[in-house]
Amino acid sequence: MPKLTKRTIDALQPGAADYFVWDSEIVGFGIRVMRSGAKTYQAQYRKGGRTRRVSLGRHGNITAEQARLKAREVMGLVAKGENPAEEISQHRRAPTIAALCDRFFSTHVMERCKPSTQAEYRRALNLFIKPAIGAFKVVDVERHDIAHLHHRHRATPYQANRTLQVLSKMFNLAEVWGLRPDGSNPCRHVPKYREVKRERYLSHAELQRLGMVLSVAAEDGTETPYIIAAFRLLILTGCRLGEIQTLKWEYITSRGMELPDSKTGARRIPLPQAARDVLATLPRPDGNPYVIAGKIEGQHATDFQHPWRRIRTRAGLDGVRIHDLRHTYASNAVSSGMPIQMVGRLLGHTQLQTTMRYAHLADDPVNRAAEENAARLSAAIGTPEVRRAHLTIVR
Repeated sequence: MPKLTKRTIDALQPGAADYFVWDSEIVGFGIRVMRSGAKTYQAQYRKGGRTRRVSLGRHGNITAEQARLKAREVMGLVAKGENPAEEISQHRRAPTIAALCDRFFSTHVMERCKPSTQAEYRRALNLFIKPAIGAFKVVDVERHDIAHLHHRHRATPYQANRTLQVLSKMFNLAEVWGLRPDGSNPCRHVPKYREVKRERYLSHAELQRLGMVLSVAAEDGTETPYIIAAFRLLILTGCRLGEIQTLKWEYITSRGMELPDSKTGARRIPLPQAARDVLATLPRPDGNPYVIAGKIEGQHATDFQHPWRRIRTRAGLDGVRIHDLRHTYASNAVSSGMPIQMVGRLLGHTQLQTTMRYAHLADDPVNRAAEENAARLSAAIGTPEVRRAHLTIVR
């Protein structure tokens, strides 16, 4: 067996079958000469009664000396009791991020999340995660990979942070499923971007314009009575769009709207008389259980965005979202002096912190009360001008 050098390897010619030539200095270090003429460096050893072989690289891509160093590393690992060939084989069989995304969506998201959340997760997986790191092995993803992906979407902080949340949940489950070591979630310590929450509330004048447009749309038939009723109910109840969209007549009782499921679970929503009056105007098609009936028989309406864009344009409310009607409901409640805790219950919030975004509006009634009180006191003691005039007369 010769010492493997560039000269001795270049002299090797392909045969009728693949064959090996072993190095005279390092036991187990050799080169495989294939029938095609390709030559690859090999490290061979025995483990568990079996001969195992590790490919070190192709001749021409690496030199004989580089391959020799790699062979020494492999033999060193074997001497420590490790099995490099098996580890390489396992790595090749290891799932990719794309496969993990599919498993995560089918076994977790579809079973545990609501349809709206499923749509958000599907969007993050298909548009942002798979294209960026889908080909990576699950075990190979490191924190800098996640940080880079997060940074790529810095122009849209909300989307960047939601994608990071999806990744974090997915890697937590990868640990549960035994695909990564415990405590190895690469999303840990990747800082989120600051998000500026939109706080758009309709003023009294804007609400009046919106109400007028809804009435005109009902009269001229440009929108269906169900769509108009849906927007009125959103304003009068502070509900989420999905809660009104999927509302069934059987959920309406003398106690309010008793939803068997919502974003926060089963929920009873107060139904004031003004909202009941809106419901009383709606026709109830036979065989359709939904309050906001759609164009398809037996189904609820599905398209609210197009009607809303038409309505808000006519009302001069460009940029106002449907969800801003819920914000308007909350802002009016807080501004009227209603305790934050009560507002949270009306909105169906499970955490007070969620409702606290409206807390600063509670200053409005306090400031008005302070102004009214000061005005009464000022009338009693007089203004500085009145006092000076009075003193002049006295003198």
